[in-house]
Amino acid sequence: MTVASTRDRLMLFQFCLYGFLKNQQYFEPFFLLALLQKFESQGATLALTWVGLLYGFRDLCVNLLEVPSGAIADVLGRRRSMIAGFVAYIGSFLIFGFCEDIWTLFVAMFLFSVGQAFRTGTHKSMIFEWLNRLGRTDEKTAIYGYTRSWSKLGSALSALIAAALVFTTGNYSTIFLVCVGPYLLNVVNFMFYPSYLEGKPVAGRSLGEVFRTLGRSIQHSLAPGPLRRLLFESMGFEGLYRAGKDYLQLIVQVAAIGLLLPYLIEWLQQTRPGADPKLLATTVAIGPVYFLVFVASSIASRKAKNLVQAAGSENAAGRRLWIGNLAVFSLLGFSVMTDCFWLAILAFLALAILENLWRPILVSRIADCTNSRDQATILSVESQAKSLFAAFVAPLLGFAIDMLRQHSTSGEYNYLPLALFGIAISLVMLLTGRRKRRQAMD
Repeated sequence: MTVASTRDRLMLFQFCLYGFLKNQQYFEPFFLLALLQKFESQGATLALTWVGLLYGFRDLCVNLLEVPSGAIADVLGRRRSMIAGFVAYIGSFLIFGFCEDIWTLFVAMFLFSVGQAFRTGTHKSMIFEWLNRLGRTDEKTAIYGYTRSWSKLGSALSALIAAALVFTTGNYSTIFLVCVGPYLLNVVNFMFYPSYLEGKPVAGRSLGEVFRTLGRSIQHSLAPGPLRRLLFESMGFEGLYRAGKDYLQLIVQVAAIGLLLPYLIEWLQQTRPGADPKLLATTVAIGPVYFLVFVASSIASRKAKNLVQAAGSENAAGRRLWIGNLAVFSLLGFSVMTDCFWLAILAFLALAILENLWRPILVSRIADCTNSRDQATILSVESQAKSLFAAFVAPLLGFAIDMLRQHSTSGEYNYLPLALFGIAISLVMLLTGRRKRRQAMD
């Protein structure tokens, strides 16, 4: 990957800066734990089910908003859509930081969904517009993987900052509020994007054109063919990862309390009387674990092109990733059945690596099936598909794990539903993919 001119290097820097700042989500390593604490403080029973419902509400809202937002970005302008999305994010962070009421949390999550809907797909289409202008569309996987790696480096740094903030303050609210600064900086970053990255807004900017773009993209996405298959793959691979990835926080919490709590209690009695030793033990462990997850994710994003080269094609690389997904979910199932939580943490690390190899390859495969005019909309259709799946799965996972937690004293089997979902989906995708190849050969 080479970027020749100073102007092109500056544009690539701005793309990377966007991802780095966007991933300064200091709440991310603690999101499930913070929400769980808020629900429990309000006396909610089956708190994980409530968390699952909140996650499902988020993904359902994204599902309802994402395709129209992609069409609006294609018709009205992409930079304006991105700025509007980041303003909604900032409102969400303020509510999460200051409020505890259950229903107010749903308002915060709605604003977060607005930000997700206006962002997802839109920025990727801006990168592809830039590559089209340079005549370098054959570098989609490499460029997107490179920018995504900077996003993950931002996440790695944010994990350490978040752990330091929680350890220092002893609460989760601060980590939502400090996200406002980086997001305001990103709004400034968007203002310096060149105007041609707005896309090609339709003359008159009519609402009718928004719906025509939307209808055309949905029809293209759902018609029999490779694009529809890619949407189902995205739902299974990334939708489940989105619904289940935050359970790593609970697994780390269990492992950290067992390993670190005895040492922390004595130190806290001397230095910080009144501090919550379980929260601080969790913080000490979660920071480094998430740092490793995000660094590994960054490396994986950059190496996605190498996997494509080794496999011979992007489709062959996708099949290899499904095989890896099956193996890792099987390992996760074994680890939770044997109560080996550190092995489960390694399984989550492997899932993060697979997801970040998968994403640049999938985006490039989708871009090959679309035209540049409708790319933001179709990429939003893809993101909507996985959001819909995650909205369905998240409450089911939360309820299933709540039930197991209530009836298990040792923690054994608590997170088995996630592993079983992953194994089943991977098998379906591998078997149906093999059948399609046989039909093509016939």
